[in-house]
Amino acid sequence: MKNFPPELSIVILCYRSEHHIISFVEKVKKHAENLTQNFEIVLVANYIENSIDKTADIVKEIAKNNKNFITVCKPKKGMMGWDMKEGLSVTTGKYICVIDGDGQFPINNISKCFNIITTGKYDLVKTYRTNRGDGFYRKFISKVYNLFFSLLFPSLNSKDINSKPKIFSREIYNKMNLTSDDWFIDAEIMIEIKKLNATFFEFSTEFKSLKERKSFVKFSAIFEFIRNLFLFKIKEFKS
Repeated sequence: MKNFPPELSIVILCYRSEHHIISFVEKVKKHAENLTQNFEIVLVANYIENSIDKTADIVKEIAKNNKNFITVCKPKKGMMGWDMKEGLSVTTGKYICVIDGDGQFPINNISKCFNIITTGKYDLVKTYRTNRGDGFYRKFISKVYNLFFSLLFPSLNSKDINSKPKIFSREIYNKMNLTSDDWFIDAEIMIEIKKLNATFFEFSTEFKSLKERKSFVKFSAIFEFIRNLFLFKIKEFKS
């Protein structure tokens, strides 16, 4: 039997990872075992109905005989933000970590985040990307995101709002009101941190190239992101 509540919940966003997720999940599990004996790993493999994506079947097989895994496999009603919220909603851990399942972020960042947040000094710990293996397109989008975010929310002083892993306490998560179903979810988390006067810490990380597939982030995401930023800024003025 698994002891509850776990000390650590790790949410892995697995969308369309298919067989590539198998080795990544195993590495995360071994990493978690070195951090705490009491953990859970939430595998989020929501899917577009009638697609050929086999990720949901693969993660269900991974979790079949392992008490540490929880699967979330539903027809999609949104994009990355909706997936993240669905994964977060089933976690029970004292600390909650979110990481993409494509392997671009080094897994050892999880332990770095965990070791810092368990000191009790911060409500959220995350990375910011320095050495990046992705191409000009992703770097450009990221620069635009962070530029507009810093202009509209200058007091937050986050170097890279979309970077993962992010790990936060159960207490601060319960106070957040996350509503974004799209790529804006990472920015919304940081806006909530600001609104709650919570503390956070960032450290640098490398960002590996993505070889197995193309990025899911479309150019139109820039305009979607900027629109959302202004909408959230307007909400801030009204509150």
